[in-house]
Amino acid sequence: MIKVSVMYPNTTGARFDHQYYRDRHMPLVKEKLADRCLFYTIDKGLAGGSPDAPAPYVAMCHVFCESAKAFHDGMALHGKAIFDDISHFTDLVPLVQVSEVVVA
Repeated sequence: MIKVSVMYPNTTGARFDHQYYRDRHMPLVKEKLADRCLFYTIDKGLAGGSPDAPAPYVAMCHVFCESAKAFHDGMALHGKAIFDDISHFTDLVPLVQVSEVVVA
C-alpha cells in the first residue's frame, strides 16, 4: 500500500478554506479516483514541535492506494479536474510525497 501526502505550507497571508477542503475537494478526489483511493484522511495543522510554534502546514491530506501505479493512473485520467479545484479553497501550492506504508 502507498500513501500520497499532499501538504499545504502554513504561509502568512495565504487563503485556505478548511470547510471547502473537507466537504467538497476531498470528496471530489475520492469520486474521481474511485476504487483507486482506498480511503483518505485530512489533517488541520494546530502547532509545531512546541506549543508556541506555528504548524508547518495549514492542512494535509493522505490518500491511500494499493500502488503508486493505481494512483498515477487515476491522476492521468482525472488530475486536471482535481488540480483545477484547488483554486476554490486555497492560493497555496501543495507539496506532494508518495510513500510506501510500512506499518498500518
